[in-house]
Amino acid sequence: AMQELLTGKRRLPGFEGEWEMTTLGQLGATYGGLTGKTKADFGSGAARFIPFLNVVTNSIIDREFFEPVRVGIGENQNRAAQGDLFFNGSSETPEEVGLCAVLRNEEPDLYLNSFCFGFRPHPDAGLDGLYLAFFFRGPSGRDLMKSLAQGSTRYNLSKRALLGVEFGLPGSDEQRAISHVLHEMDAEIDALRSKLAKARMIKQGMMHNLLTGKIRLV
Repeated sequence: AMQELLTGKRRLPGFEGEWEMTTLGQLGATYGGLTGKTKADFGSGAARFIPFLNVVTNSIIDREFFEPVRVGIGENQNRAAQGDLFFNGSSETPEEVGLCAVLRNEEPDLYLNSFCFGFRPHPDAGLDGLYLAFFFRGPSGRDLMKSLAQGSTRYNLSKRALLGVEFGLPGSDEQRAISHVLHEMDAEIDALRSKLAKARMIKQGMMHNLLTGKIRLV
């Protein structure tokens, strides 16, 4: 269902018409993460940054997973902004390069780790960032990223190549509708996983009690 929604093979009720072929280069611009930092700058400071794992493991940036960094007044660093997308620029496998996450909240003094890069949509691009995060994590988006990955022992993603690759994009209303459906599906899956984990804990506890004689069968 996810693949069909993200490629237009399946349409939600109320939407029709052709999707527009476009590129990220037409929709916004990239920027780099923190530069010129030493080990002493991390672990303290009033500013925060988005760690690498926060990008590669989440469709939506986790607000509870920021780390402190020292950024001086007047430093030429790129701040992360609400609606920005983030990609990891390299990976040990082509399947894991270019994983995408979106920042859905405005966060003060927030920056990006040095191993990822950001993408900021133009104000008039009409983009739903969560839709694009789902797209680039879905089968079609992963195929695009794998085709762009370069390397042999470590795979890198060229920003220029990424900005130039074409893909089909629905209108902004349909983007929001699709991302809402997929987000709800993710939430339901997470809830089921939580229930399963609790059930396993109860089972383990019951097994322990039965196998140690703390609970006896009647």
